[in-house]
Amino acid sequence: MADYAPRTELTTHRVENQPGPNSAGDLWRSDRALCDAVVQFAPAWVGERLATLGQRLASSDVARWGEQANRFPPQLHAFDRHGRRLDEVDYHPSYHALMDLAIAGGWHAVAWEHEHHGGHQAHVAALYLLTQAEPGFCCPITMTHAAMPVLRQLRDGQAWQTRLLGREYDASAIPAWHKTTNTFGMAMTEKQGGSDVRRNSTRAQPIASAGPGEWYRLDGHKWFCSAPMSDAFLTLAQTDDGLSCFLAPRFTPEGQRNAIEIQRLKDKCGNRANASAEIEYVGAWAQLVGEPGRGVPAILEMVQQTRLDAATAPAGMMRQAVREVWSHVQARQVFDRRLADQPLMQRVVADLAIEAEASLLLAMRGARAMDRFLDDEGEAALARLLPALAKFWHNKRGPAFMAEAMECLGGIGYVEETPLARLYREAPVNSIWEGSGNVICLDVLRILDRHPASIEAFRQELSLSRGHHPAFDAAIDSLEARLTASPERLQAEARWLTQCMAQTLQAALLIRHAPRAIADTFCATRLANVSPIFGVLPAGAPLPAILERLGE
Repeated sequence: MADYAPRTELTTHRVENQPGPNSAGDLWRSDRALCDAVVQFAPAWVGERLATLGQRLASSDVARWGEQANRFPPQLHAFDRHGRRLDEVDYHPSYHALMDLAIAGGWHAVAWEHEHHGGHQAHVAALYLLTQAEPGFCCPITMTHAAMPVLRQLRDGQAWQTRLLGREYDASAIPAWHKTTNTFGMAMTEKQGGSDVRRNSTRAQPIASAGPGEWYRLDGHKWFCSAPMSDAFLTLAQTDDGLSCFLAPRFTPEGQRNAIEIQRLKDKCGNRANASAEIEYVGAWAQLVGEPGRGVPAILEMVQQTRLDAATAPAGMMRQAVREVWSHVQARQVFDRRLADQPLMQRVVADLAIEAEASLLLAMRGARAMDRFLDDEGEAALARLLPALAKFWHNKRGPAFMAEAMECLGGIGYVEETPLARLYREAPVNSIWEGSGNVICLDVLRILDRHPASIEAFRQELSLSRGHHPAFDAAIDSLEARLTASPERLQAEARWLTQCMAQTLQAALLIRHAPRAIADTFCATRLANVSPIFGVLPAGAPLPAILERLGE
């Protein structure tokens, strides 16, 4: 047999002009916008607690967990091998590792551990960071966090509240009361109604007697059930008194599997690490939460919390995307110059960075309002309004943001080995969850009509920044003129109104809390010479000052 010489490395197979592994080292300390926002808005303990989380999330094993949780999505096992109903969903171990990380850190419960003392700001900042590890697993973290206001309406619900505050993640299929920590999901929408939950046809019949805290049997179908392996679900069903809110545990009071049958898992565009299911209640046990016929007001306590989280997730995704872009363009050379030194690329990256910081500040301002809900009437008014504004606008910007970031990386941005493809698929989901765009805009009009204090608090917030930039002052004047329109015109222009309110408030926050280079450029490009694409900045835009904020 002939001898073969070792193959010499071909020049074309040398890896050159490519960035090395992207490691921020610390997602907290490397994010100057987040650090500044927490210092300006939150008590000192919030930053101290986030420091440990930011360092942990930057590790290579957490990045691997996020990638694997997406590559190996949940699998449904409806029956065991003998044909008995099982109704269990298997997740990859990486998903459980991420859940354990978040719950052990108490990020699902911190808002209630430090209620009115920075807890919501800590939760929102942590969610912003956790999203950068993997957005999908944040869904059950969000729902567990948001369940607390509803559990407080459940008669004799103290045990559920106590277990929500636990820090020992337990994924085993056993009754909730045999665990120290419970997770919560929700099942609201049905095929015939969607966002119009008043069309729900699921029925509830009392087992013994009717009334708050009593046990009922549920029969009906839910088109979406998020996180179907949760220990309990908040759901809506019709009673003789109208649509009512119920808590349906995975196990009956006798410790038997509850009759919540999983029909299938949704094959989703993104959000693949998280399971979303169609379920059937077949005489399932559930406890009535609050008063019968008051299901919508009861569940809105939860939705208000989840909407702020749905506004925060895109801000975290924007930060992750711009971090990937900045790492790439600093290491990549094209036409004999680094991409980071080329004027067009500088404008694109700077514009993305401005958008990410504006979104973060609006989310944090909403969290601050929630923390001060009981102490200040103006803050309570803003807490009703800001989650809706932020949820609508951040999620409208998200898909275009991710597409632009993907383009900055070129072809490798479009492949699954980079986070950009995952982020692009993920970008639309938070716009749909908890009310799609039109629903949110109509809710904004409802808030302004039923809670006049909200618009007054909003005006006061804007007035603190008046006089800084002519485009900002003009935007306030234009907004005021539109707010006096007839109800019919306001409804027709609700999208314009919601966008204008969100962007004007973002500008006000940047003026007060961000470097002048960022605030001025935001006003010039979002409120004056507006372009539908990223990267169209004024010729004299202070690019070095904006890009310097991204760090190395």
